[in-house]
Amino acid sequence: MIYNIKRDHARFRSIVKGKIKQDLKKYVTHGEMIGRKGKDMVTIPLPQIEIPHFRFGEKEQGGVGQGDGKPGDPVGKQDQGESEGQVGNKPGEHTLDVDFTLQELAEILGEQLELPKIEPRGHKTLKSKTERYTGIANQGPNSLRHFKRTFRETLRRQIASGIYNPENPVVIPIKKDFRYRSWKTDVRHENNAVIIYMMDVSGSMGDEQKDIVRTEAFWIDTWLRSQYKDIETRYLIHDATAREVDEDTFFKTRESGGTLISSAYRLCQKIIETDYAPSDWNIYPFHFSDGDNWSGEDTRLCLEIMEKSLLPMCNVFCYGQVESRYGSGQFYKDLKEHFGNEHESVILSKVENKEGILASIKDFLGRGK
Repeated sequence: MIYNIKRDHARFRSIVKGKIKQDLKKYVTHGEMIGRKGKDMVTIPLPQIEIPHFRFGEKEQGGVGQGDGKPGDPVGKQDQGESEGQVGNKPGEHTLDVDFTLQELAEILGEQLELPKIEPRGHKTLKSKTERYTGIANQGPNSLRHFKRTFRETLRRQIASGIYNPENPVVIPIKKDFRYRSWKTDVRHENNAVIIYMMDVSGSMGDEQKDIVRTEAFWIDTWLRSQYKDIETRYLIHDATAREVDEDTFFKTRESGGTLISSAYRLCQKIIETDYAPSDWNIYPFHFSDGDNWSGEDTRLCLEIMEKSLLPMCNVFCYGQVESRYGSGQFYKDLKEHFGNEHESVILSKVENKEGILASIKDFLGRGK
């Protein structure tokens, strides 16, 4: 019975995964899952999936299964009288909320976009130690005494020495009979990563553009967290100046000043040099903007910071241009002209609207770096 339940549950989960994969673009476009995200779980609303279930009727109402029934009696509760309200001619909307782990969601994303597993930058990793109880020792603290093994050793000694009496089976251990659990230290080498999000919050970046960035950041986080043991996330906003903020402020702030992109790149450089040694961390800066910069001189400064500082320290540098009716898009053109389409460490992507989010994610994560 338990086996059948587990089998049916696994089959249902497989059906749900197929449904999510089939409609993944819809979920990405609408951002339905972001507001339902917990620490490790996401609640996903799935339409048009019915789960078989029992329906219990009123007591002593007669019918099959309740007292004497007659051939032809209907199964289930019947309508009593006319229903309240006006009659409609459209089907009701039925949704089912299903909980999925972020790991499962990452697997669906990876399968759908055919994302390669990430190869960590460099070979140095951070050490993580765990204690495992793997054996038995003759010495140890009383808190780790193994009572069953101690009893066995005592009994063996008493039988071998001829002092064990089956008629009076008293087993008294002595010091050399005591046995204790012993442990082994496992050292694991784990790759850690940091994501540094930077976003232009000048007046030309409206709520629609920020919503696109928020949705794309959710899916980027989901995939990278499935590839690394620990992820840290930092948020930088900029107009003519840059500052670090929390996640909520990052997606809600809107300024009206000019735009100096170099201010964000300088702050990003400072954070990496202060907190994240490239030999120990996998570093992923993501910059989102509508492509407007104050001047060509500042763009040249940005290119200099990228080439001399950021690119040597980072796995990849990702620039996403979110289209805006007020933005010129010139910064994307400048980066493309300078680095080309196939630069080893610079990934460029245009997001014209929400429909383009999935393709942009593929651009950023498709290299497996």
